[in-house]
Amino acid sequence: MDTPTGQLIRSALDEAAAALDRLRQDAGVIGSIESAGALLAQAFAAGHRAYSCGNGGSMCDAMHFAEELTGRFRRDRRPLAALAISDPGHLSCVANDFGYAEIFARFVQAHGRAGDVLLAISTSGTSGNVLAAAEAARSLSMPVIALTGRPDSPLARLAQVEVCTPAGRFADRVQELHIKVIHVLIELVEHSLNLADRTA
Repeated sequence: MDTPTGQLIRSALDEAAAALDRLRQDAGVIGSIESAGALLAQAFAAGHRAYSCGNGGSMCDAMHFAEELTGRFRRDRRPLAALAISDPGHLSCVANDFGYAEIFARFVQAHGRAGDVLLAISTSGTSGNVLAAAEAARSLSMPVIALTGRPDSPLARLAQVEVCTPAGRFADRVQELHIKVIHVLIELVEHSLNLADRTA
């Protein structure tokens, strides 16, 4: 018989598995992931860059997204131009001088160019600084991919493509699906650009 902690572990894993299975069966989300992957691949093929941003765990996901593109995913291939908005000097400077709500937007305004892509990550879809970044990107003719966890969010309304992974009322389950989506996006980019089996 399971111990109480064993039951807790099984319950957590069952809940995560159920959320993933719902995602797997959602044709709308699958189509959105496909569209987001195509958007990224087109940007890289045209020599543009991808930027990513988010708060807390979503910043970690934004960093993970970028490093898988500039480094390697499963096999060696040429690096792709991607950058997470996570530099401590920039973040602390802007937060001090302009407020935390501007930390991502000012980076996009400084570095973004038309045709670049912003991956904006917010489990709630309501993070003010991520919304500001999406607005800044739109003003520069940068497509926005929103990675969210609640449907009909303000962030979704600013995005060219939204990938929404509802997984319950807690952010951790949403983030578990976000990292899976991020890995699939990278796999789609490599496949679209025929990079998976090429060395740098």
